Amino acid sequence: MGKLQEFEITLKNNKVVYGPGESISGSVKISTAQPIQCKAIKVNCQGFCGVTSKANDTAWVEEEQYFSSTLSVADKGTLKQGTHNFTFKFLIPATAPTSYEGPYGRIMYRIRALIDTPRFSKDYKMEKPFYMLNNIDLNEVPDIHEPNSSSVTKNFSYMLVKNGTVLLTTETDLRGYTPGQVIKLSTKIDNRSGKSTGYVVASLMQKVTYRTKKPTHDLRAIAEVEGAGVKPGKQAEWKEQIIVPPLPQSSVAGCNLIEIAYFIQVSLKYPETLVTLPICIGNIAVDPSRRAAAKPLPPIPAPRNAAPAPRPRPRSMLVSPSAPPAEPDGMGGEGGESEEIPTKSHSQQQGGGPVPVLSPSAFSYAPGLAFPQRPNGTNASDASAPLFCLSTGATIPFFSEGNIAPIPTSCSLILPPDYQSSAQPSAPPPSYEDSCTNT
Repeated sequence: MGKLQEFEITLKNNKVVYGPGESISGSVKISTAQPIQCKAIKVNCQGFCGVTSKANDTAWVEEEQYFSSTLSVADKGTLKQGTHNFTFKFLIPATAPTSYEGPYGRIMYRIRALIDTPRFSKDYKMEKPFYMLNNIDLNEVPDIHEPNSSSVTKNFSYMLVKNGTVLLTTETDLRGYTPGQVIKLSTKIDNRSGKSTGYVVASLMQKVTYRTKKPTHDLRAIAEVEGAGVKPGKQAEWKEQIIVPPLPQSSVAGCNLIEIAYFIQVSLKYPETLVTLPICIGNIAVDPSRRAAAKPLPPIPAPRNAAPAPRPRPRSMLVSPSAPPAEPDGMGGEGGESEEIPTKSHSQQQGGGPVPVLSPSAFSYAPGLAFPQRPNGTNASDASAPLFCLSTGATIPFFSEGNIAPIPTSCSLILPPDYQSSAQPSAPPPSYEDSCTNT
């Protein structure tokens, strides 16, 4: 560095993850071999978002700044030979969104230090990133405790001749989860046809929308489970579990350029049938004890001058609703035998072994949000402490106490081993309403 031997930014207690409304403080250490003339020494704290239309490009098409504060820690003068420490402190706005890093955009926070030198001299710059975590309490999401279900009926035809129908019904135990929890998925297939269905696939999908003049949709499968097909005239039930890996939150509150959504997608290969169930990914798990008791709706008073209710018609005059046409013989129906669908493959298995339990200690977390030690044999779904993740597959630092520098994580469980992603942006998935439409 020539005259400058050391130029370093240190955050207090080596804290790297902060919450909205907190203060961030630290010091700038400067060691010089010779005196340096400077006009000022400034420290800047900044948070902003940038999105682009090209993967891994930092030439932002759209930008959004959340805050930028500058503090002058030294005025014009001579920085003498030796070691100097300058302290700083900034207040983070309560509206700052959670940090995020994706292929088409980022929400970034950083501390920058500048030694502003006279004209024709070299300026010295240094920066240090930090991360923001704005917790999402799933208990505040409406109907989060209720099961999530959807069904669709598909005509089963061969050579343009109808061969029966297939009814696909999917249900999850909750509508929201936190990283480390298990999604309990139940799928029922009623094959009222004379042909076997293709295999069934359940996927945890992530859709990130980057807002530009032409929005970019990044659609990817986070985890995938595959089950066998159903024989003609059979009813089958498939029960599976998907572990939620560390993922960004469903909602990036305070950011107008990046939207994140998750849903469970269950599909049949043949006939092509698809249902989707939107879910919410948060930081604070659903607590059954916080479930609000349903309040009965008050009776609706009748209008004062209402006409008397008409008398019911005789039973013989009532028109019964028409029943759907009966299925041809041999095509199955309500009386079909029920069986259990075996699972063929699971993207979260490693080496054919059991599904790994995600250890909270393997990932970084926000300070003050300690993970309780669970006794042996406790299911990972009981974990309620938040996990912090910048993006799918991003390397994130551990939080460390004292003078130890944060250590980057190298854990292989940040993503399932069979992670799949398209090279190009995909079209947005079908809406929840479209997936419920009978065809």
